[in-house]
Amino acid sequence: MKVKILAFLTTFTLLTVGCTKNVDSKQSVNEAQPVASAEVSQPGKFVAGEHPTQGNVKVVTENGKRYLELDESFKTSKGPDLFVILYKNETVPISGIKEKDYLKIAALQKTSGNQRYLLPNNVNLVDYKSVVIWCRQFNATFGYAPLGS
Repeated sequence: MKVKILAFLTTFTLLTVGCTKNVDSKQSVNEAQPVASAEVSQPGKFVAGEHPTQGNVKVVTENGKRYLELDESFKTSKGPDLFVILYKNETVPISGIKEKDYLKIAALQKTSGNQRYLLPNNVNLVDYKSVVIWCRQFNATFGYAPLGS
C-alpha cells in the first residue's frame, strides 16, 4: 500500500513540476505581443463634386494588406448606388466618368464617419491619383480626394 501511495505522489509531483510554466522565462504570460507596424500615406482631402463631400482619405498598409481609410470627418450626401473608386487623374469630371479611367473598389458603406476598404493586391496605386465617391446609376461624382495631397 505504501508503494502505491509513493508511486502516486511521485507521478503527481513529476506532472506538476513538468507542467508548470516558468514565470521567469523571457516572456511573461501577461506581456503584450508585438503589433505589426502600419504604414500610412499622406491624407487626401475630399472636395465636392455634384454634392457636398468632406473629410480625408489615406492609404494604410497593415500586415501586408492595403486599405483605403476614410476618417471620422468624412461626410457626403445620400444617394443611390454609391461606390468608392480609384480614378486615374487628380481632378475628376463631375459626370461622365469613362470605365477605362477608374477601378471600382467597393460599395460605399455609409455616408459619414470612419470606414475602411481593402485594396486588391494587384492594384498599382501609382496608376491612380484620386479616390472618388461615385454614383454608378447616374455616373455622377459626389466628391473626390486627390491621393497624397
